[in-house]
Amino acid sequence: MTTAFAALGRKLRLGVIGGGPGSFIGPVHRAAALLDRRYEIVAGVLSSNPERCREGAAELGITPYTDVRTMLAAERLDAVAIMTPNDRHYDECMAALQAGVHVICDKPLTNTRAEAAAIVAAAEGKVFCLTHAYTGYPMIRQARAMVAAGVIGALRAVQVEYLQAGMSTPVEQGVLTDKLRWKLNAGRSGPSLVLGDIGTHVHHLVCYVTGRPLVRLAADLGAIVPGREVDDYGAFLLRLKGGIRGTLTASQALAGTENDIHLKVYGELGHIAWSHRSNNHLELALNGRPAQRLARGDADLLPPAARVLRVSRGHPEGLTEAFANLYRDAAEAIAARITGHAADPLALDFPTAEDGEAGLAFVEAALASRRAGGNWVDV
Repeated sequence: MTTAFAALGRKLRLGVIGGGPGSFIGPVHRAAALLDRRYEIVAGVLSSNPERCREGAAELGITPYTDVRTMLAAERLDAVAIMTPNDRHYDECMAALQAGVHVICDKPLTNTRAEAAAIVAAAEGKVFCLTHAYTGYPMIRQARAMVAAGVIGALRAVQVEYLQAGMSTPVEQGVLTDKLRWKLNAGRSGPSLVLGDIGTHVHHLVCYVTGRPLVRLAADLGAIVPGREVDDYGAFLLRLKGGIRGTLTASQALAGTENDIHLKVYGELGHIAWSHRSNNHLELALNGRPAQRLARGDADLLPPAARVLRVSRGHPEGLTEAFANLYRDAAEAIAARITGHAADPLALDFPTAEDGEAGLAFVEAALASRRAGGNWVDV
């Protein structure tokens, strides 16, 4: 089949917002955008500091701008990629959508559900990709497809955790980087740092793999580092649609951890398990049968996983490739909008603005549960 991108016959013109000199996530986004040769990065507002903006643009060989709306008016862009602090996402997403430009935005979508809902409405008729990048891993897509196919039977329970050590010491008492300044400022990072930073990731991961929305939760949310004013720990009891029980733990303050993400989904016939440390593999354990270790690159992977393979079995892929899978998916959807050509249906399973709003509903419910002393609340 001819893809919509092939029918377009050119690369998509991409503007980048944020991710300038010193950024961790900026180079990841840009490398991902360029990996499959679907985009050309032509312009950017790389920093709120004009000098750093010009410096970064010169290094990348793109046209520098110091204002998003000026760039949108001056450039013929197909899409923008947004990777700025959380409090800027709303204005930048809305500016792009109102200019008729498709959007790829880093998570969380915004800091409030009301803003997220406004973006959902504004994105009607546009492509909006939210970079919950872990859903770009082939074996996460394999897990989703296996659950949907009933391989482990009717779902019963799910466990997920995302553990980091970066804030396990009182970083507030040291010299603050620009990144830490805005993250430690609740007005910029949002009402719960741990949930905006990593909690929304694993909330989405659970809903994506199971295909079920979250409907109720009970929260233990706060800070475990003495004296800290922002949340660095959250543990939750979950109920997904259909009565599926679950647990979710997210923390940035657990010493000795290393960006550890673990997911287990249990059904009546067995379970599947995935770990970020071995993201190229997926464990399948069915009752009465030997446990299997499926590998990215196996010949019999299901189509949603097989489509996003890049190299043969035994050669590892990682975070940049997962991001690139989302960028490639978004490129196919954008090209379909431009050309009117049907998009590859396997390319349309990326996280959207609606997923971003669901993530903010999760955050709102978690805060409500905390106010209620950890009692169950509806999402």
